[in-house]
Amino acid sequence: MIVVGQHKRHEIDESGAGPTDRKPLSKGEVFELLRNQRRRYVLHFLKRDDRPVELGDLAQQVAAWEYETSLESVTAEQRKRVYTTLQQTHLPKMDEAGILTFDSDRGIVEPTTRTRDVSVYLEIVPSREFAWRELYLSLGAVSCALVAALWAGIYPLTILSPVTWAGIIAVTLTVTAVGHIYYERNMRVGHGDQPPELRYGDE
Repeated sequence: MIVVGQHKRHEIDESGAGPTDRKPLSKGEVFELLRNQRRRYVLHFLKRDDRPVELGDLAQQVAAWEYETSLESVTAEQRKRVYTTLQQTHLPKMDEAGILTFDSDRGIVEPTTRTRDVSVYLEIVPSREFAWRELYLSLGAVSCALVAALWAGIYPLTILSPVTWAGIIAVTLTVTAVGHIYYERNMRVGHGDQPPELRYGDE
């Protein structure tokens, strides 16, 4: 699942005179644009490095991620395939949306304000793991059952006081939330050397 968002910030035109008149992208538009993995790889590269890049270098890195190999091991055919689709399809669409600027004559791709502002979070749940929402639901159900058992005075739960149980529940939820925050930060496009699909995808 892809969760998208945008920080609210005025975009400045190239002259620095003030905000542009470009209409902000809706979450639906961003989702539609970035549901393609190759475009997410481009966004990851630009958010990570935050600098202009030559199309050839970008294609080389995207191909390495896509074929899960090193930069040096990317074949000419793999690089060409990625290069062509980036040049003809993906980069023009992202340029039109303002997520990046693509100078097709010079073959240069540059980040924009929107590159930095668009936030993309990928929730990739391997079959052997719970989704976070299911984990929280499970913790909530266990907590409710525990409260009911304490209210009914069921032994051996009554060995510990209600205050102690409340502390255990609070600590468990807090630790889970901290883990969730850490995981979510690492699942954001632009964070880390590799795209999150490669770090946390199904094996």
